[in-house]
Amino acid sequence: MTRKLGGKLVIATHNAGKLKEIGTLLAPYGIDCISAGALGLPEPAETGTTFVANALIKARAAAEASGLCALADDSGLSVAALDGRPGVYTADWAERQWFEGEPGRDWHMAMGKVEGQLQALGPDAPRHAWFSCVLALAWPDGETAVYEGRVDGTLTWPPRGTMGFGYDPVFVLDGENRTFAEMDPAEKHARSHRADAFARLVADQFGR
Repeated sequence: MTRKLGGKLVIATHNAGKLKEIGTLLAPYGIDCISAGALGLPEPAETGTTFVANALIKARAAAEASGLCALADDSGLSVAALDGRPGVYTADWAERQWFEGEPGRDWHMAMGKVEGQLQALGPDAPRHAWFSCVLALAWPDGETAVYEGRVDGTLTWPPRGTMGFGYDPVFVLDGENRTFAEMDPAEKHARSHRADAFARLVADQFGR
């Protein structure tokens, strides 16, 4: 049986927005969340080749450094016709090269890379894609638990909507005609890959 969460939990992130989002989701269960950034913990190199591996790297590093249970996530977009790319390199595809302007992430450029590779395959290339999210829990003694969420859909072009981020403007959830970026954020979050993963975590950890 998986060990149950309780008390303080380190969220393995330096992103204040992600801490707030996860903290809000876990607040009803009496979990007190603090970020790895607030504790001054270093960010480990994400050297894994799968979402599970990278989530575990981050969770284990935070648990070992803090002496507390830690939660990390890793997520991204996979495109069937591109053999699952960008996958774990989802964010890397948005990183600007030295000749592409100031350092940082350009998600419109990243969406363009995906579309360009699909168009290179021809007009009949399948456009099936899915978002994945892996949540990993790690305790200081080495015990871990992993929860995987996924939503499937189709890629569209050109991008539509202004309410999302990342690849949301080109992703249409199966059974929908709106992109994630055209949905109200609350609706999108309730139907997303992260929501799916969190539902699995909550069911296992809190029995709901």
